[in-house]
Amino acid sequence: MSRLRLRVRDRDQSGVEEELRRRLYSFNTERTGVDDGRLLVLDVCDDRGGLVAGVFGWTWGGTAFVDLLYVDEDRRGQGLGSRLLAAAEAEARDRGCQQVVLATHDFQAPRFYAGHGFVEVGRVADYPRGGYQVQLVKRLD
Repeated sequence: MSRLRLRVRDRDQSGVEEELRRRLYSFNTERTGVDDGRLLVLDVCDDRGGLVAGVFGWTWGGTAFVDLLYVDEDRRGQGLGSRLLAAAEAEARDRGCQQVVLATHDFQAPRFYAGHGFVEVGRVADYPRGGYQVQLVKRLD
């Protein structure tokens, strides 16, 4: 029997995240019978091809999960985040999703999401220390 070795690192140079995601998705589909997962990636680039804003997430089982939504600071306040969110929601609807789920921190954008119809469903206190994370959901149906 082989010995197991646990390693702690601060970089993923060997594709651990991708492999864990693949294995977890396989487990989830085996347990639920739902195998419609797809990445949801939107990007906005400047005229030189540089990334200035984007969304990264996925859809699976009737839910869209927005893991990341970011707009460069000098581009904020111009409606770009709203356009990205609307486009992500439209794509989620096209994929048959009934809801969008995401999390943000108190110092990031909870008011932005509330203004777009998201409802708080939970909080994690002291994440980060002295603040909190907010879990939000928006029904699409």
